Amino acid sequence: MDIPTKANEDAGDPSAGCQFWIDRGGTFTDVVAQNPDGDLVTRKLLSANPARYNDAAIQGIRDVLQLSVGDPIPTEIIETVKIGTTVATNALLERKGERTVLVINHGFADALRIGYQNRPEIFALHPTLPALLYERVIEAPGRYDAGGEELEPMDADMMRAQLQDAHDDGIRCVAVVFMHSYRYPAHEKAVDEIAQDMGFTQVSASHRVSPLIKLVSRGDTTVVDAYLSPILRRYVDSIAGEIGDTQLMFMQSNGGLADARHFQGKDSILSGPAGGVVGAQHRLCVVVVDRNLDPELPLALAPVQREHLVRA
Repeated sequence: MDIPTKANEDAGDPSAGCQFWIDRGGTFTDVVAQNPDGDLVTRKLLSANPARYNDAAIQGIRDVLQLSVGDPIPTEIIETVKIGTTVATNALLERKGERTVLVINHGFADALRIGYQNRPEIFALHPTLPALLYERVIEAPGRYDAGGEELEPMDADMMRAQLQDAHDDGIRCVAVVFMHSYRYPAHEKAVDEIAQDMGFTQVSASHRVSPLIKLVSRGDTTVVDAYLSPILRRYVDSIAGEIGDTQLMFMQSNGGLADARHFQGKDSILSGPAGGVVGAQHRLCVVVVDRNLDPELPLALAPVQREHLVRA
């Protein structure tokens, strides 16, 4: 593969650089690169090989650019790097996220544990509740009703004392979920500010993470975000630190790409699997056009792909 150099790039023309598409899985990492002439090259590496490299995605880029050990990556010849990853997926499945405390309205400590009381195996004699991602709950004073009337004021001093206990115990991630906060977030904002001032490194407030009705679903999403975002952020920062100002984007669970600065834990759970579905759907559209098939075929198969993605 011919690699562009600074000398043969058009000044100020970002399209003069290489593009990288990377799928970072739990076992293997696949790299596809394209130079400005359209030539493609691929590499496949073990995702974990500490004897040879620290990160497979970065090593894949180095291999494509034919760099020697210790050579810095010439970021000026790279246009963009786009990555799908199962880092957050595996952390969730293996329960290796960060220790998290849930802050919720007084009287709702068990709301997320109870959930919607769905019973997928309705006749099971001993149903098993899913494991909780948070390890402790703080029941916060303060409550708004659905119309925005403050039924109970926030007690900042009490909130600060309870958060301090969690902080002293080594917890650094907070998920804040209050009733009706999607519309009336004042109390959540107050807790957010207190937690950040105290040194918590990850504060996920539901009015920012998922500003939608329904306490349980909004709460579940917020807890996942607090639980996974620190791990994801460390991975993103490690990649960004190697490629400098190069455009870095990540595949989200919805199949879209997000700038690395806006890639959050809640959007990363199906980052890797979603890329496969998007690729398969695109390829199917190409086949439909080439073979003059029913143009609605890709849409007809979308529910099947979704079912496989959910099961994955």
